[in-house]
Amino acid sequence: MNDTPSQPVKRFIAGAVCPRCSAQDKIMAYRDDVHNYRECVACGFHDKLHIQPQFRELETRVNTPKEVKQEETQVLNFPPLDKSED
Repeated sequence: MNDTPSQPVKRFIAGAVCPRCSAQDKIMAYRDDVHNYRECVACGFHDKLHIQPQFRELETRVNTPKEVKQEETQVLNFPPLDKSED
């Protein structure tokens, strides 16, 4: 077995612009065991990305609070049809 650490897989990010040299499509992103990084192949810029995953549950009729449902409920009253006008 080889005990040397493997190199991270670096991928170009389409459309990304370097914050230092403003070159487009020159940013590579990669990840080690803990952090995400980006680096520019044009000017050598590199930094650690602070990405916090954000999980948001989609609102459905099942997980919407009862108070919100009641606020959105609107009662409609229709007058009775007058059949003599036909």
